[in-house]
Amino acid sequence: MSVREHGHEPLLPHRLSSQPQANDDLEVVPGFERENLQGWIPELASEADVRAVIEKAFDYRGDVTVMRRDGSQITGYLFDRRTGKTLNDSVIRLMLAASNERPTVPYSEIAGIAFTGRDTAAGKSYEAWVKKYWEKREKGEKNISIEPEALE
Repeated sequence: MSVREHGHEPLLPHRLSSQPQANDDLEVVPGFERENLQGWIPELASEADVRAVIEKAFDYRGDVTVMRRDGSQITGYLFDRRTGKTLNDSVIRLMLAASNERPTVPYSEIAGIAFTGRDTAAGKSYEAWVKKYWEKREKGEKNISIEPEALE
């Protein structure tokens, strides 16, 4: 059965106007300032705190140290979180720097989270990246490209 037989019109590409638009008239999504979370050790007083801090840790581009209720700690990059109805049903997954392990920690076992690693995205912006390119080009450099900085 075709899309039309189901009562739906096919999706067509958006047709561009033949009139040129000024850049100011184009829809632009504003950027956002990245919080500097490096070194932050938030207090986890409630279930809402746990969930909110895990979301921030998921967006963080550095390692975090997870303190478990049993007193043990684990440090790694929080690359996945799966939220359930309760803290017992929700888990985070970490990538460890020193091994290929991908440990899973239930939210209910988390006593604290510290933002211990360097945030690799801190202080970086697309505008700074492009500015560096244009500075090189204005100086007359040839075969230039914009390469990311080494992480250390």
